[in-house]
Amino acid sequence: MAQKVVIGIVAGEASGDLLGSHLMAALKEARPDLKFVGIGGPRMQSAGMEVLFPMEKLAVRGYVEVLRHYFEIAGIRRKLRAYFLANRPDLFIAIDAPDFNLGLELSLKQHGIPTIHYVSPSIWAWRGERIHKIKRAVTHMLALFPHEPELYRQAGVPVDYVGHPLADMLPEQPKRAEMREAMRIPLQAKVFAFLPGSRQSEVEYLAHTYINTAKLILQRLPDARFLVPLVSRETRGIFEQAIYDCDAHELPITLLFGHAQDAMIAADGVLVASGTATLEAALLKRPMVITYRMPALSWWLMKRKGYQAYVGLPNILCGRFVVPELLQEDATPENLAQALLNLVNDSNAVAQLEQIFTELHLSLRQNTAQKAAAAILPYLSNE
Repeated sequence: MAQKVVIGIVAGEASGDLLGSHLMAALKEARPDLKFVGIGGPRMQSAGMEVLFPMEKLAVRGYVEVLRHYFEIAGIRRKLRAYFLANRPDLFIAIDAPDFNLGLELSLKQHGIPTIHYVSPSIWAWRGERIHKIKRAVTHMLALFPHEPELYRQAGVPVDYVGHPLADMLPEQPKRAEMREAMRIPLQAKVFAFLPGSRQSEVEYLAHTYINTAKLILQRLPDARFLVPLVSRETRGIFEQAIYDCDAHELPITLLFGHAQDAMIAADGVLVASGTATLEAALLKRPMVITYRMPALSWWLMKRKGYQAYVGLPNILCGRFVVPELLQEDATPENLAQALLNLVNDSNAVAQLEQIFTELHLSLRQNTAQKAAAAILPYLSNE
């Protein structure tokens, strides 16, 4: 029996788990002899990877939060490095999570293991000095956005633009009426999808603000409904506690386990924490307001290292403010409610956004998993 070709692979959060599962499927289609081992979530596990540590241990954001979990995270990276050096994979694939992965990649590459980094760190937005470490640590970069490859070519890092898998997965014309029928929501109702993030820390910082925003919207739109997708029992528990704290049991809020895309398709407007979900909302052609809150120290440090006026992916990719961003101290229920109502009540603005987001969708649709697999396969043994 032929020996398996082993790929070490690490994803640090839900978006990376999704990317990893599609990439694994594309690679296995070309090379059924592949074995994957490392860190991943439920999707990657379902695709057949051997998990060494739970992905949730890496899913922390912001300087303060990372410092609080530093020793545990550093311990996982140290054990992972020792494992891969003792059980050498033919190739290592890092999916996003640069603060965790780049140090690991650097060590593995120094020991002769090729390293692929899938999802460019946002060096065009902040911490551009990381390009020097990337050059030392990464054998080949796979970039999701069209403005990224030139930065790596200038630095001498091999790179391929592969597009974004969400653009392949999501429909160009979402079927809103059908989704509302499936969710038993009247077509004439005003529906808002509220996405407070996938991490527990994000939901803790945003839940009360989201609930108080819903209260203000309901005062202006008595038929409004609110859909809140949450990714885990823990985040659902945090949001339910916030509903209790805000005495908001009468609000027409439906909590969902997952189904974020369904909620956005059904919605007239979306309130979304900055991150990959903002791109999902854009690809689903939904008007949105982007918001975020984090510990004050983390925010101050991030702002000092930033290069751009915006943080949301739709604005970054369009190179201008196409949707509002209300961040940190500006993220008040009053501001968020007013911004959402301004958007959903302006049919011309909604139509214009749909056109902008359709053009963005087409530019990012590149058959990503197959393109990424084609860039990776030459690094694998043909034995």
